[in-house]
Amino acid sequence: MEPGFDLANPTEEHRMLRDMVRNFVQEEVEPQAHEHDRHEKFNADLFRKLGDLGLLGITIGEEYGGVGMDATAVAIVNEELSYSDPGFCLAYLAHAQLMVNNLAYNGDEDQKGRILPLVCSGEWIGCMGMSEPGHGTDVLGMTTSASPLEDGTWLLNGRKMWITNGVIDDGSTPADVCMVYAKTGQDDDGRQQITTFIVERGMEGYSVGQKILDKLGMRASNTAELVFDDVKIPSENVVGKPGESTIHMMRNLEIERIALAAMAVGISRRCLSIMNQYASEREAFGKQIREFGQIQRHIAESWAEYRAMRAYVYDTALNTRLSESGNRLDSDGVKLYSTTAAKNIADRAIQVLGGYGYVGEYVVERLWRDSKLLEIGGGTLESHQKNIARDLGRDSTPINN
Repeated sequence: MEPGFDLANPTEEHRMLRDMVRNFVQEEVEPQAHEHDRHEKFNADLFRKLGDLGLLGITIGEEYGGVGMDATAVAIVNEELSYSDPGFCLAYLAHAQLMVNNLAYNGDEDQKGRILPLVCSGEWIGCMGMSEPGHGTDVLGMTTSASPLEDGTWLLNGRKMWITNGVIDDGSTPADVCMVYAKTGQDDDGRQQITTFIVERGMEGYSVGQKILDKLGMRASNTAELVFDDVKIPSENVVGKPGESTIHMMRNLEIERIALAAMAVGISRRCLSIMNQYASEREAFGKQIREFGQIQRHIAESWAEYRAMRAYVYDTALNTRLSESGNRLDSDGVKLYSTTAAKNIADRAIQVLGGYGYVGEYVVERLWRDSKLLEIGGGTLESHQKNIARDLGRDSTPINN
């Protein structure tokens, strides 16, 4: 790696993308962030503007309405959006990474040609259904199931919980399209076989069970329970071969975790910026509070953690190929480290600002609330710890590489 190489902007194309998203955030996202958090409201009109910019298809080929970029681009967009509005960014991630990217790398040409232009433009809002009321981290224990019928269709039954974009308005309108994981049998060794199904709004039996309200954070995104009651799925809406979706799921979890870690970078950068500025503006006992040791500690530790997570996020993104799996160790590691660091940095920012940090006008309390979800969604901290310890137990060579 040459001196001066910028991990976060490895090419001019990446730099141009960052500048474009940063300008969009300043002009369009920031002015609405506080109100949409306060009223727990998803800004669908603003979301569709992301489609106009090509961001909803950030990793998708131009023939489908995307821009065909890489994991670094995914990290850039999620970082920049989360600098202002992590809740809005979460809706973006659920659509662009969990649903659109998933279909692009696992669907067939007919599925991609029919659906990707609609989701890349923002005409359709999508989601992915994996977690259930009784199964989160234990995803392979899911109870949602699908059975084949004699006419080649499948009958899907079950419930999915905590689904970002599961509902797309203030009522009970479900996502236009949902990629649903369901068990479809067992292999010869007794292991659960998982299959992915494309469920579209209008299919009988597909509905919103409940819209989840009064969340701690990420209030600018909608969260719902989705119900699948004898939903008849045509054969053309089966993604890949039946029973072979576990690899799809694990591969897409890697880019999800990188995106969530990048959200942590955006939150941290904003909190660090606010606390650093406030420490110069606020005076106590006749001098700037940045001259006090405890304030210096908050700023300095936050800077070091921010720089460490930024390097880890963009190094992991640079070494991730969206068409391949096998980067679980670092996708787990980067999310494990970055999300907790972001929460700690947000907490320090509140402490530096004192009473002002406790009110919405000064932003950091919202970022602190939003940051907590990053330690849970896309895999809990405990699941990352388990995965990392197990993977290094099987192969310790990454430690000395």
